[in-house]
Amino acid sequence: MAGLIITVAQQKGGAGKTTLAAHLAAYWYRKGRDIGLLDMDPQASLTQWYQVRGERDPAAVAGLPLESAEGWRARSLLDRLRRTCELVLVDSPPRVQTEARLAMRGASLVLVPMQMSPMDLWATQPTIEIAERERVPALIVGNRVPTRGRLSEAIKAKIAERKLELAHSMLGNRQIYAASLLEGLGVSEAEPKSPAAYEITMLAREIDRRLAGS
Repeated sequence: MAGLIITVAQQKGGAGKTTLAAHLAAYWYRKGRDIGLLDMDPQASLTQWYQVRGERDPAAVAGLPLESAEGWRARSLLDRLRRTCELVLVDSPPRVQTEARLAMRGASLVLVPMQMSPMDLWATQPTIEIAERERVPALIVGNRVPTRGRLSEAIKAKIAERKLELAHSMLGNRQIYAASLLEGLGVSEAEPKSPAAYEITMLAREIDRRLAGS
């Protein structure tokens, strides 16, 4: 049976696509899952994280295949990863609608990282529309969410008004997310008892439940 595809997509740059993909991959890998990675972003940030990870500890990339490609070539690589991996995480390119559609095509779920601001909410709409055209469910994931704030609650209400789906589990505004990536790690590996690791754990479990019910 072919593996499931989870595409991390956001047309707005700087929303945290690669951060989300890397931390989820590290969590599931640590749990012994067969995870594959496809980096379609021209910036290749996921690939750079992977290279740092392998240089730090070659065993940490054993059984964690990564492919990097843009355009139609990515499709054949994705199919190859699906044949051997239980889950394939795709870091899609920003602002390129044709390739964004390719990244979403055949996915079981699209994760859309979004900061809780009006500008980010408005900028997220094109990504949601692409997912709808590809008939793939999209789940917004709050990123860099402040501990307290009326604005976040207002944004949540707007998301609900638009009948969009927001993950219950959100990622806080924590430096450890970036700091652990710099070392080629996920927060669940760098600081497994930290609030950030708890957030990733809860999000991964929420995604797992959703995929099991799809």
